[in-house]
Amino acid sequence: MSQTETEYRQVIQRCKDLFLKKNQDYGTAWRILRLPSITDQIFIKAQRIRTLQETGVSRVGEGIEPEFVGIINYCVMALIQMELANDSRTDIPTDELETHYDKQVGQVMDLLFAKNHDYGEAWRDMRVSSMTDIILMKLLRTKQIEDNRGATLVSEGVEANYMDMINYAVFCLIKLTK
Repeated sequence: MSQTETEYRQVIQRCKDLFLKKNQDYGTAWRILRLPSITDQIFIKAQRIRTLQETGVSRVGEGIEPEFVGIINYCVMALIQMELANDSRTDIPTDELETHYDKQVGQVMDLLFAKNHDYGEAWRDMRVSSMTDIILMKLLRTKQIEDNRGATLVSEGVEANYMDMINYAVFCLIKLTK
């Protein structure tokens, strides 16, 4: 296993552990959210990260790492919502939810390793602030696609943007834990 894969898996395990613990506390109440609502939750987290990066001041005592974890988990929620679009249940059993989480993250990891090969791990030379900006840009793209009811002429859809946001947030967490 490469260094990147090891680091990636550690970050994802941290996120998944929190996701499953929150599921024990709240259940899958998030299933009531429409995709644009999840996108807006991700936007709030990304905007908070940017504000903290620019001001260096947190009045609620939490840094940016929990916000990147939140971005990852909300993106996974969005991907699960897309997968379960025809399933109206708001209560998903934990074992089934974990299977969906693992499936979505597995697809995102496959994308990462394909792109990482082609780009030669360029993310390692990027600033966390730049990756935050890219996440915000992808959020604005996603919001535009959602406002266009999913229609695109030549661009990737919302699924690809959620996947990219997960990967950039994982990269940020890897860099922040160094």
